[in-house]
Amino acid sequence: MAKLIRKNYLMAPGPTPVPIDLLLEGAKDTIHHRTPQYLEIQNKALENLKYLFQTKNNVYTLAASGTGAMEAAVANLISPEDTAIAVNGGKFGERWCELCKAYGANLVEIDIEWGKYVRVEQIKKELENHPETKAVFTTLSETSTGVVHPIKEIAEIVKETDAVLVVDAISGMLAEPLKMDEWNIDVVITGVQKGFMMPPGVAMIALSDKAMKVVENSNNHRYYFDLRAYKKSFPDSPYTPPVNLVYQLLKATEMLKEETIENVWERHRILAEATRAAIKAMNLELFAERPGNVLTAIKVPQNVDGKGVVKFLRDEWGVTFAGGQSQLKGKIIRIAHLGYMSKFDVIVAVSALEMAFNKFGFEVELGKGVKAAEEVFMKEGV
Repeated sequence: MAKLIRKNYLMAPGPTPVPIDLLLEGAKDTIHHRTPQYLEIQNKALENLKYLFQTKNNVYTLAASGTGAMEAAVANLISPEDTAIAVNGGKFGERWCELCKAYGANLVEIDIEWGKYVRVEQIKKELENHPETKAVFTTLSETSTGVVHPIKEIAEIVKETDAVLVVDAISGMLAEPLKMDEWNIDVVITGVQKGFMMPPGVAMIALSDKAMKVVENSNNHRYYFDLRAYKKSFPDSPYTPPVNLVYQLLKATEMLKEETIENVWERHRILAEATRAAIKAMNLELFAERPGNVLTAIKVPQNVDGKGVVKFLRDEWGVTFAGGQSQLKGKIIRIAHLGYMSKFDVIVAVSALEMAFNKFGFEVELGKGVKAAEEVFMKEGV
C-alpha cells in the first residue's frame, strides 16, 4: 500500500497556526530592550492593541501565558476577604474560582452546567445578594465547551454597581465581537496564541479607570504582576519583555488592523457557521447551548471512542483537534476555526472527521459535511 506525504493541520483552539510572515519577524536580531529603538517597536504594538481591544486606555503586556493575565487581574483587584463573584461553566471559569481562592477572596461561585451559558439574571441576583462585591469574573468564550457568554448584557448589569467586570477573552478576542469601552467592560485579558495568530508567550490586560482605582487601593501580595509597576513604566516594561515576540506582536497587530476588526469578526463568524452546518449535515450534535465563533464542540456518538478518534487523527493523519477536558474527556471533540484559518482549513477538518468517524464505526456519508460547509461559503461569497 502506498504511503502519502504527511502534512500537519493544527485545528485546536490554541496554539493556533502562525503565518510565515509572523514567524520570520521572530527571527530578526534581538536588540536591547532598554533602547529607544526597541521602545518604538513596543509602543507601536501597544497603540495598535488599543484598537483591537476597542479601548482608549492602555493595554499592558506580560511575558506569560493567558493564565498570567488572569492571575494579574485577581492579584491586583482582590484584597483578602473581598467578595468576588465568578462564573464557573468550564475549565477556565473553574480557573477564575481557583485564583480567587488562592488570593483570599470570599468567593461566590455561579456554577453552570458545562455546555450551558450563564443567564444575566443569575449575575444580577448574586450582585443583589452581595452588594459588597468587588469584582465579577467571567469568560467571553469558554474554550473547554465552545460556549459564548452574553458579555454585553452582563456588563449592563455590573456597570450599575460598585463592582468591576473582568472578562477572560483569551480565546474569544477577535473571534467574537468585544467592545471594551462601548460595553463598559472594566478589565479584558487575552493571550497572543489564539486569534492573534502568534506563538504563545505574551499575555495582555486592559483596565478601565474604575478598575485601575481598585488596583491602586488593593492591598494583596503581588510583585511581578503588580499592574501599578506596568502603569508607571508604560509604554516601557518594568521587567524584561519578550523582545522577539514583541516584534511578532507588532506585525500581528498591523495585519489585523489593516484587515479591520469588523472583518476579523466576520470571517470568524463565516468559518464557524460553515463548520456547524457541516456537523449538522453529518447527523452529529453540537455540545454548546450557545456556540460561538472560536471553536465548534461536537458530542461524540455513543459507542465511538472519542479519545481514540482525536489521537488517530493527530498521530496518523496529522490533523490536530482538541478533545474534551475533565469530565468531558472522550465525550466531545473541539474543532477550532480561530486565527490564521480560512475556508479550506474547515474543509480539511470536516473531511478528516468524516473519514475518521467511518473508520471508528460511526457511518457518515462521505462528502455530506463538506458539501454543507461549501454551500455556506458559496452563499457568503467567499
